[in-house]
Amino acid sequence: MKPLAGVRIVEMAGLGPVPFAAMWFSDMGADVIRIDRAGGSDLAGIEPAFMRRGRRSIGLDLKQPGAKGVALDLAASSDALIEGFRPGVMERLGLGPDECMGANPSLVYGRMTGWGQHGPWSSMAGHDINYLALSGMLHAIGPGERPVPPLNLVGDYGGGAMVLIAGVLASIVAVKSGADGCVVDAAMTDGAAYLGSLEYALLGEGWWTPQRESNLLDGGAPYYRTYETSDGEHMAVGAIEPQFYAALLTGLGLDPERLPHQNSLANWPELIDQFAAVFLTRTRGEWTQIFAGTDACVAPVLSMAEAPAHEHNLARGTFVEHLGVGHPAPAPRFHQESPGEAPTLVTAGEHTDEILSGLGYEPDRIAALRTSKVVS
Repeated sequence: MKPLAGVRIVEMAGLGPVPFAAMWFSDMGADVIRIDRAGGSDLAGIEPAFMRRGRRSIGLDLKQPGAKGVALDLAASSDALIEGFRPGVMERLGLGPDECMGANPSLVYGRMTGWGQHGPWSSMAGHDINYLALSGMLHAIGPGERPVPPLNLVGDYGGGAMVLIAGVLASIVAVKSGADGCVVDAAMTDGAAYLGSLEYALLGEGWWTPQRESNLLDGGAPYYRTYETSDGEHMAVGAIEPQFYAALLTGLGLDPERLPHQNSLANWPELIDQFAAVFLTRTRGEWTQIFAGTDACVAPVLSMAEAPAHEHNLARGTFVEHLGVGHPAPAPRFHQESPGEAPTLVTAGEHTDEILSGLGYEPDRIAALRTSKVVS
C-alpha cells in the first residue's frame, strides 16, 4: 500500500506546477480526481500526456448551471483541492475557498500562483523565468556575462509544485490531528527564494558575491563546474571536500605540490585553466572510466536521450516506459520498492460516470447532466 492511499485530491486541470503536484500525489497512492473541461481538454498539444498519468478525470463545464454543485460535491468528499489559476478566477466560478470550505470545513485548499494571492504583482501574468527574476535566484545562475534560466525546475517545480505539495501535506496532517481546513498560498516567487536559503545565508555572512561564476556553487570554483572533453562532451566536477579534491587531482594526474591551494580564490582562474587543459586530452568516456569507483565526485554530463540508458539509472529503474513513452519513475521509493510501470495515462472525462456514481448520483441524474452538457 502506498503512503497516501485513502487520501483524495481534487485537481483543477491546468498547466505547470499543479499537474506535476497532482501527478506526484497520484504516484504516492492518492486518489486524484482531475476536473477537465467538458468535451475534452483544451490543453491537448500543450500539456505533455504523461503529466496526466494515474488520475481519474471528470469532464465538467464550469460555466453551465449545475456544474458548480458537482464540483462542490467533489470538494465535500475530498481531503484537498489544488488549483493554479490567477487570483480571483475560482471565486468568479463560485468555487473559491469560502464556498468549497463551506461544503467541507476540513478541506485543504491549495492555491498555486507565480506571484501569490496578494501583493502589487499578484494579478500580472508571468512564467518561471519572471518569478525567478524577482526572487533573486535568476541573477545568481549562469556564466558571468548573463543570467541563464535553469529550465523551469527552480520556479515551476521546485519552488512551485514541491512547495505546494509540502504545504498541502502538512495541512492534511494537521486536519487529521483535529485542526480545521485551511488555504495554502503557494507562490513560485516565494518558493524559489526559499530554495535559495543557503545562498542568501552565505551572502549575508560575506561568503557570496553578486558576481556570477565567482562563488563556490555557481561555477566560480575550479572544483565545482563542468569541463569540456576532447570529443566535445562535458564532465561535471563537484570535489568540494579536501579528500574528494585529492581524488580529483589523482585522476587528472596533477601534483598538488605544484598547484595553488584549493581555496586560494585569487588563483581559481589559473586552476580552472589547468583543469580545462587536462580534461581536453581525453574523451568523456575515457574520463568516466578513470573516475569510475572513485570518490572524486566526477560524473559525465548526459543528455536526456542518454540518461535513461545509463547503467546506474537502469539498475535503479529511474526511468520507466508506458505505451511507448518514457517517463521518470515516481520518487521517492519506500522500503526499497521497485518503481514498476508508470501509471496509466488518462484522457479528459474518461471517468466521469464512475466519479459521479461514487458521489451517489443516480443514473438518471448523470444522464440529465450529460444531456445538458454539464459533464462529458
